[in-house]
Order: sequence, then structure tokens, then C-alpha cells
Amino acid sequence: MISIENISKSFGGQSLFEESGFRINRRERVGLVGRNGHGKTTLFKIIIGEQAPDAGAVIIPKNYRLGYVQQTIAFTENTVLKEGMRGLRKAEKDHYWKVEKILAGLGFGPADMERNPLEFSGGYQVRLNLAKILVSEPDLLLLDEPTNYLDITSIRWIQQFLNTWPREVMLITHDRGFMDRVVTHTVAIHRKKMRKIEGDTAKLYAQIAQDEEIYEKTRINDDRKRKEVELFISRFRAKARLANMVQSRIKTLEKMEKKEKLEGLKNLDFSFRTKAFKGKHVMTVENLCFSYNENSPPLIRDLSFSVGQGERICIVGKNGKGKTTLLRLLAGSLKAGSGKIIFNPNIRSGVYEQTNIRTLVESRTVAEEILYSDEGVDQQKARNIAGAMMFEGDAALKKISVLSGGEKSRVMLGKLLATPLNLLLLDEPTNHLDMESCDALLEAIDDFEGVVIMVTHNEMFLHALARRLIVFRDEGIDVFEGTYQHFLEKGGWEDGPDTKTEEEILSSEEDSPKINKKELRRMRSEIITERSKKLKPLENRIAEIENRIDRNEKKLAQYQSEMQEASQKGDGLKIAKIGQAIHTCGESIEKDFAVLEQETEKLDKESAVFEKRMAALEEMTL
Repeated sequence: MISIENISKSFGGQSLFEESGFRINRRERVGLVGRNGHGKTTLFKIIIGEQAPDAGAVIIPKNYRLGYVQQTIAFTENTVLKEGMRGLRKAEKDHYWKVEKILAGLGFGPADMERNPLEFSGGYQVRLNLAKILVSEPDLLLLDEPTNYLDITSIRWIQQFLNTWPREVMLITHDRGFMDRVVTHTVAIHRKKMRKIEGDTAKLYAQIAQDEEIYEKTRINDDRKRKEVELFISRFRAKARLANMVQSRIKTLEKMEKKEKLEGLKNLDFSFRTKAFKGKHVMTVENLCFSYNENSPPLIRDLSFSVGQGERICIVGKNGKGKTTLLRLLAGSLKAGSGKIIFNPNIRSGVYEQTNIRTLVESRTVAEEILYSDEGVDQQKARNIAGAMMFEGDAALKKISVLSGGEKSRVMLGKLLATPLNLLLLDEPTNHLDMESCDALLEAIDDFEGVVIMVTHNEMFLHALARRLIVFRDEGIDVFEGTYQHFLEKGGWEDGPDTKTEEEILSSEEDSPKINKKELRRMRSEIITERSKKLKPLENRIAEIENRIDRNEKKLAQYQSEMQEASQKGDGLKIAKIGQAIHTCGESIEKDFAVLEQETEKLDKESAVFEKRMAALEEMTL
């Protein structure tokens, strides 16, 4: 475990933290949240010693090992497997199966193990760095946006891996669903302070909102009392017979702490402009085929589908299978080898893609880039959109050349907002956004009246938006008619990575009977259906109890505020009445917490049973 004690850090006059800290205890998995630019990555660098705090200290026990994934590439071995084995501890330097298991989980196939690491894309090279850290088994694993370079199957694998991690984890990610499924505790960098709670992001943000509401009500109440005291002093200062009372009020005023009004925090707040479209038919794709060269197998073969008005289609699958390629074909930036893409002539599309930031003109300002997006945009509208993208005031006059990757991505979103559209083509739009910005983007996409076709690995977005899926698998491309939840219930990612343990890899004498993939899919579907039927009532019950506790805690806070007012007025009857209400409310909360503990334990036990059944089923596959 480590202790971050009263650290402060500033850059160029901007303060990130002020005398703040927290502890990471044994076996805790801690999620770190905060807006972009508020110091999450800086805190990681302070922990690993790459940067020093201006004040305070990070206390790390002797021989406590930290693991942090470097973005820089410095490979020395000629195969992926050998390079991965460099991460093994000395006592396990020949345990290649550990490396194979983790590499497989991160999306490297059997043939990839013998390839040179330098042959891979930057994303896969970062995955290899991640694998080296995972096999080194550090005491504290520090992960900064690990899902940015992973596809869904790898994200689901690393989620399972982290949930069984026997030591400590600290995680930064914009993917709220992923974080909530992994962490035991959450830390927020909020208003230059660090706050840690037990639980997920929803609980943390609810607690912060509640505390700030109480703070603001208390501040308003204190200001009112201060004004009353000041008024009394000014009115009766000259009255000799009230001199003692006036002096008493003056002393009271000196003791009263003046609370500053909380500064409003800026969030992305925007909506896409919709170009009117009255037709029902948007696009038809007929027998689409594409490959990057004649000697390689086609990434896309004989793909056909049609798109109607208002549809929400998500493109999902493993990396390198052609998801972004398909989006580029639809956007017209790539030409199909054969087949047709036929658009309704009234369609106007807008494209968001990571590589599109290269199209930004470095010498232009943020406002100018947005201004030149559409002929209908004037200077004021450009500044308004820049403000919505958190480039307010002089920030809108920043040159593109000085912006970070995340800021350039926000400019690209701003250019889309400036253009009336009825078709959005989005490629991983949540990368480089913080959680609050992801929430705003999700709401804006949901409100958009046109068609959305999106590549994403963010399962929260998939659950919220997808009504059809284009699924890239090893054996080809499927068009799935239904929601993401329906897709998971029908078998989902049955071609996910191998998750066998080291003992299972080493043991060849206790092999289970094998079944084919079709039968496996059917059995998996049955287990998922049974699990949902059995666990859903428990989950609903737990949610009901948590909501009741939340309501009662809000009531309790209100009673305590009323008690304070009654005590100041000396209203004995009201004090007794409120005291009884506080007692009743407190008892109810305690009882609900006891029931919640029992129900949660029951849910954990039932979940474990189904997890074991699923694990046993995986062992039986061919």
C-alpha cells in the first residue's frame, strides 16, 4: 500500500492539487477520475517518481514494486513472445506460458508470437508494453487509459484479469462502465482536492453533488446570518445600553467562517445540427468488397445492408478486422474494390475519425477552424461553438499547432457541430474525452435526429445507443438486428480470448470433454438466460434498497439542518419532534444497510456459481 500525503502541484500558475492526498490499501482497485487537465496523469507521474510534487510526499514501502505502462517503444527482442518474456521476474524467467496467456488475452494470435514487434501498429506495440507490465506482477499496477488501444474482446479479458488481480490497481479511463466493473474504490480530483470513497463512479459523483448542495445551502444560510449580525451591529453600535450585546455580536462575527461561493465547473454542452430529411431510405450497401492490396485476403467481402432514417448502427469487433476501413468506405475516403454504396441524394454526412486531426490547419485558431467548417457559420456562432467545446474567451484564439491531441479532437467535434448533417460517421469518438465529456457526447448523439453509424468499444455507448450491429469476426462480418444486450444474450463474443490458468496450460492429463462451437453457443445462451432470470430480482432488490437508503440519507441531512435551526431558536417542542424523526430515520438506514449486506452477499454467491459454470463450459470448447 502507498500513502499520498498533502501533496501540491502547479504548472505555469495553474494549481492542480493543493495539500491533498489519500491512501491505497491492500488489494484495493482504485479508479481515478477528474476532468481533462485536472492532473490525473500528473499524479501517476508523481507516484512513479517521474515528477516531484511542489509540497507533500508519496510514501512507498521498501521493496514495493510499481508497474506503469510506457507509451515509448524500446524493443530489443526479435519476437513478440521473447519481448513479452522480458517482463517476467527473475524467478520465473522461463515461464513463457504466462506471457502467452496474457498476449492472447490482449489480442495476439498464435502466429503473432513469433513475429517481430516492430512489424505491428503503434496500438499493438503499446499492448505489448502492457503485457510486459502485467507479467511482471507489480505490487501496484498503474493503468492510464488502457482501453484506448484495445478492442471489445480484449477489454472484456482485461476486465476479468483485473478483477482477479491479487494486489493493488490504480486506473484512469474515460470508459465509465469499464471502471465501474473493475474498481473497489474511486478517487476524484475535484476542486484541487482528492477525495476517495468505497464504491463506483456513480456513488462518488452522487456524494460530491450532495456535499456541494449542502455546502451551498450552508453558505447561503451563513451569509444571511452574517448580514443579520452586521445589521444589528450597525444599528445599535451607538446605543450605550446595548454595548455588551454589540460587542458579543462583533466577536461572533469574527468567529464566523466566510465560505466562498463554489466556482461553476465547465462541461461540454452541445448538440448536433440536423439537416432536414423527410425520406425513409438513407443508404444501401451492396456486395461491398475491399482489400488494401491484391496479395492480401479481403478485409471486407460481399457485405450488404441498408440504412433507414433515424437508425443507430454500431460497428464492433476485434482490432485489425476492418471496422475503421468500413467507416472510411462509407465516408468516401477509401474506394471499394467492388460493390456499391448508394446514398440518398439529400444526405449530408459528417465524419469524426482519429486521423482526421491531421486535416486541421496548424496556423489557424480554434475559432477559425470552426468558422471555415460551413458557409452558414459566422464569427459569433464559431465562438459560441468553441465555447461549447470548452475553448472560451481567449482559448478560442489558440493556434491549432499548440493544442494537445485531446484538444484537437474537441476541435474536430466542434467542426461537426457547425455543419448541418443528417448522417454522422463516428470512429471511437470517446477517446481523449473525460467522463463528463463522454456523458455530454452520449446525450448529444442520442438527441441527434439523423442516422448515426459509429465504431466504438465503449460498452456503455453500445448499450445506450445501438439498435443494429455490424459485427467483425474472424470468420467474416455479420449484420445483427437488435440491441447490444440482445447480442450478448444470443451468444455475444463467443470467439473471445483464451482465459485458461497457468495450471490448466501445464496440465494435459485432466482435459475435459470437448464440444463444438455451435453447441457451446447454445449452452452459453442457456446459462446467460438462467443467470439473468435468477440474478435480476436480486439486482432489482439491491437497487431498491440502495435508493431507499439514498432517500433516507437525504431526509436525515434535512432533519439535521432543521435541528440546527430549531436549536438556535430554542424551540424545545420542535427539537423533540425532529429528534424523534432523526432517530427513526437513522434506524431505518441501519436496518437497510444490514439487509443490503445480506442481499449483496447472496448476489455474490449466486454470481460465483454462474461464473464457475461458464468457466467450466469454456474448458470444454474445441
